[in-house]
Amino acid sequence: MGLSGASPWPAYQALFTTAFADYWGFASTLVKTCPILLAALAVAVPLRAGLFNIGAEGQIYCGALFATLAGLALPELPAGVGSCLVMLAAMAGGALWAGLPGYLKAYRGVNEVIVTLLLNFVAIQMVSWAVSGPLMAQGAPYPYSDELAESLRLPIVLPQTDAHAGIVIALGLAVLVHLHLRYTAHGHALDLVGRNLQAAAYAGVRVRRELLLAMLGGGALAGLAGGLEVLGLKYRLFHLFSPGYGFDGIVVAFMAAANMAWLPVAALLMGGLKAAAGGMQRAVGVPGTLVDALQGLVVIFIAASHGFSLRAMREHWAGARRAQGSAQKLQTTRTATPKGT
Repeated sequence: MGLSGASPWPAYQALFTTAFADYWGFASTLVKTCPILLAALAVAVPLRAGLFNIGAEGQIYCGALFATLAGLALPELPAGVGSCLVMLAAMAGGALWAGLPGYLKAYRGVNEVIVTLLLNFVAIQMVSWAVSGPLMAQGAPYPYSDELAESLRLPIVLPQTDAHAGIVIALGLAVLVHLHLRYTAHGHALDLVGRNLQAAAYAGVRVRRELLLAMLGGGALAGLAGGLEVLGLKYRLFHLFSPGYGFDGIVVAFMAAANMAWLPVAALLMGGLKAAAGGMQRAVGVPGTLVDALQGLVVIFIAASHGFSLRAMREHWAGARRAQGSAQKLQTTRTATPKGT
């Protein structure tokens, strides 16, 4: 910031004031935090199983497409019922798009990084074709679909702003995912698969199924992010509607080191950075692109701290002991669970 001719401290003051202390700015932060948090969960859940889901952006687009198709096809339904059905459709779209690389990885050994990355471009272009052709609203000057019915829209949580109930849904899911991964047999199985495939197989875990389920779960969360953008903010499907929320989710997942308890905090910080870019620029003349550079620097320094910390080295040498402990915990949980439960 100093090299660009701006004073750093007033710039940071403007950032936090705009993003968190101003009513309208905080509403904008929440709007951006919602899809970023869900995208981060979509990355962190497969990461727990040792998979790198780089395709959250494409899964967001597929979720929005399925949500739009469902919303336009559904008849008039009571408020809330139709919204839930549309959200389920969005999750199905994201899960389908993530299930393709999940199946290829689990049963064919194909690298999931390459497949998920390339499927992003397929999904983006598929949505662009849809809103430019069969879904394009009549007389629209820009590629977008018809509006969804008002009964399908999510309620606003901060009056006179765009902050919608999607942020409550995202936070609730973050808590549920954290509890599931920490306290259930399936969560222990995913953790064991991510730490040591051989130990997981020895403990009786169906490794291929867990890999596929991890990708399906991550894709469903990303798809929901796309559905909430349609239901809560835009009310229709637009060409290139996402400014890269799926890639922001990757950044947030690694900022939080895939720790589910810290994901909402990291997502809120990232949402604030994005919401306050204009405020920083107006206050001290910081170029908007410098905010993107700040995000990149945050990731670099956090990655470096993990790589050089003594804690990271201790965890590296303790990997075998943790894998053994996870296997014993999984076996204990299964033994304590009655048959048929």
